[in-house]
Amino acid sequence: MALVRWDPAREIDGLQSDMNRLFDTFFQGRGAGSPGRQGQQRWIPAMDLTEVEQEYVLRADLPGLTSNDVEIEVKDDVLTISGERKSEHEDRGEGFYRMERLFGRFSRSLDLPSGIDPDGVGASFANGVLEVRIPKPEQAKAKRVRIESSDSGNVIETQAA
Repeated sequence: MALVRWDPAREIDGLQSDMNRLFDTFFQGRGAGSPGRQGQQRWIPAMDLTEVEQEYVLRADLPGLTSNDVEIEVKDDVLTISGERKSEHEDRGEGFYRMERLFGRFSRSLDLPSGIDPDGVGASFANGVLEVRIPKPEQAKAKRVRIESSDSGNVIETQAA
């Protein structure tokens, strides 16, 4: 009989795998290819948000869509990207061995910093990738404030943001 050292990390990995399997089963039912389940899963496009010097850049993977299938809205410092990917097959009783590509309506919202100018937001769409450029808001400029002192008649200047 071999002696095996107990490794708590291995136990946690096993627990995490079990939990992932549980949640996958809960949210996807019997699987993406199960009969009667087509179109019921929720499609959530992957998005990346990066910050560069003068703007934020959001990229979303939207394979199979065109710019006409997507809507972008900026309201109350919230950017919302929504649209719909339609099914590419017709239900005529055809048998499918497996369907994993999800379709349907989607909507993703992202909180923006206060002061974003909605008119400055621009978007482009190429090769199934939506790119949204959001200019950073103007930073409050520092202003010197003069403080007059009645005690000594001196004027003191301070910096305020």
